[in-house]
Amino acid sequence: MNGLGHRQRGIVAVVVAIALLALLAMMGLALDSGHVILNKSRLQNTVDAAALSAAKVLDDTENEALATAAAQSVFDANASGHPELARVLSGADIAVTFSNTLEPWSPGTTPAYYVRVVANNFTMWTGFTSLVGITQTSTAASAVAGRSPPLGMTLGNEVCDLAPMLVCADVAAGADGDWGYSTETVTPLKLAAQDESSVGPGNFHLVRLGGAGANLVRQNLAGGYDQCMDPGENAETQPGVDAGPVAQGLNTRFGQYTGGMNQSTYPPDKVTTGTNPRLAMARDGVTVIFQGGGPVTNFSDVSFSYADYVNRLENGPYDFPNGVPQRRVLAVPFVNCAGANQGQSSLPVVGLGCFFLLQHVQQGGPGGGGNDNNIFGEYIGQCGAGGSPGPVPDPDPTTGGGLYKIVLHNDPLSPDS
Repeated sequence: MNGLGHRQRGIVAVVVAIALLALLAMMGLALDSGHVILNKSRLQNTVDAAALSAAKVLDDTENEALATAAAQSVFDANASGHPELARVLSGADIAVTFSNTLEPWSPGTTPAYYVRVVANNFTMWTGFTSLVGITQTSTAASAVAGRSPPLGMTLGNEVCDLAPMLVCADVAAGADGDWGYSTETVTPLKLAAQDESSVGPGNFHLVRLGGAGANLVRQNLAGGYDQCMDPGENAETQPGVDAGPVAQGLNTRFGQYTGGMNQSTYPPDKVTTGTNPRLAMARDGVTVIFQGGGPVTNFSDVSFSYADYVNRLENGPYDFPNGVPQRRVLAVPFVNCAGANQGQSSLPVVGLGCFFLLQHVQQGGPGGGGNDNNIFGEYIGQCGAGGSPGPVPDPDPTTGGGLYKIVLHNDPLSPDS
């Protein structure tokens, strides 16, 4: 019995040793897997930054060599914050390629609009899994960056180009359309002095973007604001009519320059034709009508709608051949206007809507005084993305013209991109 007992105790010791080794291997696998995942994330973030930087330089200069140098420099700068990554890879080790199209990816095609950055063989040490013969592991990452689809071509992935105006949202459950707005309907975006405002006394649907004052209203209506608003933020109203600055800023989109505005900073749209006869507000503050004509409710009632505009963009003729497509499409915040909001007010944003500008602002209005400087828009749909506008003239608006931003795109080579 004693001999059998000793043998059993010996077998138990071997089993325990094997179990401990397996347990250590499992613990090591968990720890080393976490180590790989952490470094994979660091590498992906680094190539993302490199691709975005290269795409921005490419967009500014059309020079692939400069874009490649930018990718390498930014890769090194970001990798320096992670010593383990910096010891293994540098900007000189990444592969940078360029393509005219996203799908299929065609390296070397011109003009190049997209950049792919690939970093392979990021080799890392292992800890406990070395006990079972795994002494190192490696990972890789890639990223693609370039132009977003132009504004108005693919709603939901467009630059914001936020305008300093608001429209009141219908926040009731089951409201028609998008916050009470249906596509192709016509609505006043900015009211005139004698219009009754849903926001409250002293407010005519202007919004402060980046600060207060008529000068900022002018600049922002011309396209000078390079940020967006997310649902849940508050829109700060800008009380007052600001008739002159409103006309001076918005009319740059129609090729009209007064009040110190200039074409090089704020280019016109390619198509500036507007409704004729002009739209005006009925003085009940509700109905939008043709001036001296019948009521207008949707695009079929106006003489030049967004559909007409898109047709002109695609087929011409152009009022400004060197203009920028889609400058007449603005993102405007939907806000909850409920309650009394006298004077300067803070109103919650619930979404963003894209509106097509139907006509320029008639500065002064009938009888002078700027009392009729309404802004009218045709609702296109919800706007989905924020970002900085990049107006670039392009003779073919269906393939790359209009407002866009430099963004990351999904890369089939990297599921984490």
